[in-house]
Amino acid sequence: MELIDILKKARRVVICGIGNEVRGDDAFGVLVAERLKKLVKNPNVLVLNCGEVPESYTGKITNFEPDLVIFIDAVDFGGEHGELIVADPEGTIGDAVSTHSLPLRVLVGYLKTRLNAEFVLLGCQPAVLGLFQEPSEIVVERADALAESMAGALNETED
Repeated sequence: MELIDILKKARRVVICGIGNEVRGDDAFGVLVAERLKKLVKNPNVLVLNCGEVPESYTGKITNFEPDLVIFIDAVDFGGEHGELIVADPEGTIGDAVSTHSLPLRVLVGYLKTRLNAEFVLLGCQPAVLGLFQEPSEIVVERADALAESMAGALNETED
């Protein structure tokens, strides 16, 4: 199923942008979240910039009572630089390259005990990950394009 179809079916959505803004392409999730905060006006959508600690947002996520939670992060899945993938966050496709300490699969496992929701990982293949490096142009372009397309679908679902 395509991401936009998943978004349009959801009633309440939490989007968690994950990453480190000073580690190049690892900023992908944060870039998408910050752009979405400006674009999405739907009260049934909560956009969180989780930085490197998505586990610190479990209270906000569960209190919002979503039926869909999307994690957006740089993920090394062996794809082309800037390639996007939609995956199960509890699966084995790639590894999040963010420096957050708790594996995403553990966080999702915990959230599943608290929520009746679908969980999706949206990853972007990074290339530039050095400390104090800017994100690559292609990753910034992908983040902007993704935020634009997601915002269109999320704003359509507003009641």
